[in-house]
Amino acid sequence: AGVYHTVGLKSDGTVVAVGYNYYGQCNVSGWMEITQVAAGWSHTVGLKSDGTVVAVGDNDDGQCGVGDWIDITRIAASGYHTAGLKADGTVVAVGYNNYGQCDVSGWTDITQVASGGWHTVGLKSDGTVVAVGYNADGRCDVGGWTDITQVTAGRYHTVGLKSDGTVVAVGDNASGRCAVSGWTDIIQIAACRYHTVGLKSDGTVVAVGDNASGRCNVGGWTDIVQVVAGVYHTVGLKSDGTVVAVGDNAAGQCNTTDWTGIIQAAAGRYHTVGLKDDGKAVAAGLEIELAKWNLVLSLSPINWALIGGIIAAVAAGLGIFFVRRRKDARTI
Repeated sequence: AGVYHTVGLKSDGTVVAVGYNYYGQCNVSGWMEITQVAAGWSHTVGLKSDGTVVAVGDNDDGQCGVGDWIDITRIAASGYHTAGLKADGTVVAVGYNNYGQCDVSGWTDITQVASGGWHTVGLKSDGTVVAVGYNADGRCDVGGWTDITQVTAGRYHTVGLKSDGTVVAVGDNASGRCAVSGWTDIIQIAACRYHTVGLKSDGTVVAVGDNASGRCNVGGWTDIVQVVAGVYHTVGLKSDGTVVAVGDNAAGQCNTTDWTGIIQAAAGRYHTVGLKDDGKAVAAGLEIELAKWNLVLSLSPINWALIGGIIAAVAAGLGIFFVRRRKDARTI
């Protein structure tokens, strides 16, 4: 997910985007024949039906240098780098590489790729996992993992779902975000900066990590079919098309109680997006922050017709000066 903008893939293969556009990350109006979109911190990537890739936005580190990519089947984007999974199971990556997060040229037999803030993770066809990038906290120590069916990368940790429904996690375990060893019957995992979420086969949810804002208070949830981890909140899509959310609600990002007909949900730092069964989208949060930026964006609701898929991203609320300074600082 991106940090300062929201991207929507339409059923006709075109793309729409709104939010912070300082680097041109929302300049997607000419894109066509797109089958998947991904959003990094300040860039947007699109996979075309012919296996080529397009990208716009911040390119200071070459994260948009995808013009020569071919035979790509999946894309992933994080802070300042972009990864692509090829049809032959190899992986390509471009962008900021000071920690080796783009050193994927030797990977083979990969079936899924995930990008964290400063690391890249690949799931192999035999259920093992590889990872490269910043590893001072052990987030890339996945060499002993087996029988993995899904991987996800948080900012500071890596999580893997095993075929038996148990979960493994490595990395910075501050506040217990990696304390998943007792989880069972998990069918989906989600991770973000401070916490990890697991969806159980019976529709209930478990969560571990920093709970200062209540983002892990999911114990009473039932009938959930999808979970999403935002930076400061957690979202659950119910089987009846309604949505529940817990955590920081300072920007209104948890105000989803009146949503109906939702078939997919996504969450960013300070807002939540839902894709409806009629192809429209709704969003909650960020009214105050976006007003400070003087952006032309309606959030009540956003009516993008015929959206076929959503990548939610985040518009941070700490001001443009802070955005620019944080990008340059490249903090871990």
